[in-house]
Amino acid sequence: MSLLIVLAALAFLILVAYRGYSVILFAPIAALGAVLLTDPSLVAPMFTGLFMDKMVGFLKLYFPVFLLGAVFGKLIELSGFSRSIVGAAIRLFGPQRAMLSIVLVSGLLTYGGVSLFVVVFAVYPFAAEMFRQSNIPKRLIPATLGVGGFSFTMDALPGTPQIQNIIPTTFFGTDTWAAPVLGTLGSVFVLAVGMAYLEWRRRAAVRSGEGYGDPATLVNEPAPFAGTHLAHAGIAVLPLVLVFVSNKLFTLGIPNWYGAEHSFVPSIMGSSAPVVQGVAKITAIWAVLGALLVGILSVLALAWRPVVTQFAEGTKAAIGGAVLAAMNTASEYGFGAVIAALPGFMVVANALGAIKDPLLHEAVTVTGLAGVTGSASGGMSIALAAMSETFIANAQAAGIPMEVLHRVAAMASGGMDSLPHNGAVITLLMVTGLTHRQAYKDIFAVTIIKTLAVFVVIGIYYATGWV
Repeated sequence: MSLLIVLAALAFLILVAYRGYSVILFAPIAALGAVLLTDPSLVAPMFTGLFMDKMVGFLKLYFPVFLLGAVFGKLIELSGFSRSIVGAAIRLFGPQRAMLSIVLVSGLLTYGGVSLFVVVFAVYPFAAEMFRQSNIPKRLIPATLGVGGFSFTMDALPGTPQIQNIIPTTFFGTDTWAAPVLGTLGSVFVLAVGMAYLEWRRRAAVRSGEGYGDPATLVNEPAPFAGTHLAHAGIAVLPLVLVFVSNKLFTLGIPNWYGAEHSFVPSIMGSSAPVVQGVAKITAIWAVLGALLVGILSVLALAWRPVVTQFAEGTKAAIGGAVLAAMNTASEYGFGAVIAALPGFMVVANALGAIKDPLLHEAVTVTGLAGVTGSASGGMSIALAAMSETFIANAQAAGIPMEVLHRVAAMASGGMDSLPHNGAVITLLMVTGLTHRQAYKDIFAVTIIKTLAVFVVIGIYYATGWV
């Protein structure tokens, strides 16, 4: 019964998300409904002590990233830089390669350490303009951004600084470059199959006569450029380059500037305890925020005149979108925390222990729990915290290196996590102005491709022994 309760809560949230209802409202309803059916006395404590705690904790850490990411994306749009870069990309790759261009841009940003959510805000103006000029259906933008930003550069490509590639290092004693051959081959598989799928979908749309979409029905379309002269593409791409480079420099410099932790005493009346900040835990976020500020200032410096005329209204819309996107994702985070605390969740985790092969056991466990919680990092953290010792013991008995365990866990986390209730999926659809009905089918296809890649990598390892 406890298992059925967990599955029912998950199915309910997926259903309401797919039908377009707000998960800000229904995530707590689904989570607390499951608690009510499990132990009614825990509804209030779970709500304030776990759901709200996790939700607010997520906002505390990541809302500034959502906010500055949205403002940066809006300024890229208002400055006309998106149109300038799109025009150059179309001249370079041709109008039929619009999707490849967007995949490469978003992949470059995520591999450079830019947050997945920031990439959505920053790249969407380029994608919308390029798809419109190439007459490719707008509904394919989320899947295209998914292939570029939410797949191989998130957890497969060796060295990627995304959190999904960092979490396994603390459990297996590895580094982010673990299993470089397997990671590279997995990345090639995802990129090649993902692009083949997107191209197939584009050609099918051409054959049916479907274009970008009816302007009267489209939502969240980038504002038209109000200036009279577009910047050179080399100037237009400079803010993106500065974000990429600044993020790396801040990531390397912040620990040297502040050390392992930093404390200060607030200037208030009376005696007060010092505030201690663990720098290592927050370095990545500080680095992204600093890089986004550099990017925003660079856009203002390079395109002050076209931006300033629309700055007030444009940033209002961007801030509203950031608040909604952050709240959506935070609600999902709270839902996952509550579900993970229920007895039925442990039934799922324990049932997966019946799989005998060490790598298959790890892959299915991580991707399964990521799917239930709707979070790649959350599902993997739960799985490794509970079962990493089992994974390590089984792997050592079979002679499997820890680097392979690392790469399989990282890639599996980004598989079935992107079900309809996933916070990143909901944010992606909200930013692009699309619904689950319009775009999720193609997002799910990318999810399947990403999940298959894990098992392809496992097969390659067993066939060749490559690491």
